[in-house]
Amino acid sequence: MSFFIKKLILLIALSFTVFCTGPDSRPAVDILITNARIVDGTGNPWYRGSVAVAGDRIQAVGPRLETAARRTIDAGDMVVAPGFIDFHNHCDRGLFNNPDAENFLRQGVTTLIGGPDGGSAVDMGTFLADLDTLPLAVNAAFTVGQGSVRKEVMGLADRAPTEAELETMKKLVARAMEQGAIGISTGLKYVPGAYSSTEEIIELSKVAASYGGFYTSHLREEGPGLLESVQEAIRIAEEAGIPVNLTHHKAVGKLMWGKSTETLKMLEQARARGLDITCDQYPYTATSTGLAVLFPPWCLAGGRDSLLARLDNPELRAKIAEKVIYALEYDRGGDDPINVAIASCKFDPSLEGKNLRQILEERSLEPTLTHAAELIFELLRKGEVSCIYHCLNEEDVERIMRHQCTMHASDGTVLPFGEGVPHPRSYGTFPRILGEYVRKRKILTLEEAVRKMTSLPAQRAGLLDRGVIRPGSFADLVIFDPDRVIDRATFGDPHQYPEGIETVILNGEVTFEDGHLTDHRPGRALRAKRKNL
Repeated sequence: MSFFIKKLILLIALSFTVFCTGPDSRPAVDILITNARIVDGTGNPWYRGSVAVAGDRIQAVGPRLETAARRTIDAGDMVVAPGFIDFHNHCDRGLFNNPDAENFLRQGVTTLIGGPDGGSAVDMGTFLADLDTLPLAVNAAFTVGQGSVRKEVMGLADRAPTEAELETMKKLVARAMEQGAIGISTGLKYVPGAYSSTEEIIELSKVAASYGGFYTSHLREEGPGLLESVQEAIRIAEEAGIPVNLTHHKAVGKLMWGKSTETLKMLEQARARGLDITCDQYPYTATSTGLAVLFPPWCLAGGRDSLLARLDNPELRAKIAEKVIYALEYDRGGDDPINVAIASCKFDPSLEGKNLRQILEERSLEPTLTHAAELIFELLRKGEVSCIYHCLNEEDVERIMRHQCTMHASDGTVLPFGEGVPHPRSYGTFPRILGEYVRKRKILTLEEAVRKMTSLPAQRAGLLDRGVIRPGSFADLVIFDPDRVIDRATFGDPHQYPEGIETVILNGEVTFEDGHLTDHRPGRALRAKRKNL
């Protein structure tokens, strides 16, 4: 064989190893995950294979990849899935205090979607720039909150905006979208969103739609009035020409239990007419928010001082008490003070974890709804209190969960370990789905559950290069044991990390393994990509 032919053969052989080695003879693949059950996020059946990661992207996926790598991770026949995307997360402030977001990272969550329920930074550009300076262990993207925009322009005024005020709000929404917001959120149960007409919301949503954004809403009512509120969201989708998401979808209070059959039918009928509507949900039968959710919006106008002044007026106090008692009976209160528990109370931490019935009985008061309303007035006057409300029905939870348009989302927040007695959803949402509703109850298949926490929220948020395992996508990955994964957090003892999440990879770097966070912090503040074609 001539020298020329030998050299040609050698060059051909080297060309076939370019996948394995770079020009400096180092492996071109940074991480190779082998011996995995790949659940790719699309809903397709799992298959055995390998995943190769180079830089921050998935380079190759296949039944059996053979290549040199800087690091090889043997999955041991465990599941490799896209990193989970929490579509509803109150992380806006929490990330600045806890950029590790450990309570979500340990669940396998790699991306948080913040700015929900109408609340967000108004100056999205400055906010995201500040996030860029943090050593984040997760990615985060944000919607612009309509309530925050309204408050910036109108304060807590209970009235319609002037033409000039509406134009100013539209400009603020446009600015936020240009600065990277992925959509617009409303909290129509909360003030000042509750003071907004449907027409006002439609006008602001048209602005978000013009930038390719979506609309996600805490509905105006989730108890009595739920059906009308779903219809309002459908109207917004139609008249604003915007994709709509019903966030933390549920049926609150015994009067509404079972009504999810009707709301889901409304969703399906709207989709049949060509409207792009989805929903998200957390897998628990309790909600969590502040005491203000029990109060009629009219009495909250003007802020805290105005509310306290109204409570000092005997006539107004009686009217407010009537509405709060109604909410305790038919809405969030579940018709018994035992169903309302204190999650956080900074002015008296000894109350955290106790329900209103316990507090009343400790004071030798009969645990009536009337006494509970007076206790609520007292607590609100002393300071900020958040509560857990046991007011949902498990059949509704499972029915909504099964629907193909439902995403899994926590409605939780980034928080420090051990502080208060928060809703366990901030520690257990995603492992709970996989352990309780997939493995134990078989409400969902493994592949469908993963789809609902990966590609579906990525699709809704416009993060189309995340949420699936395929070449070219960002390397956000989670390795978990499907036979062991489970939540440990409970309502009585919420500060417990889940089991069965083995490894988390974020933007191509291992951020969690062997029960511990690593030193890598490759998280990013994500911005919507606006392209002119």
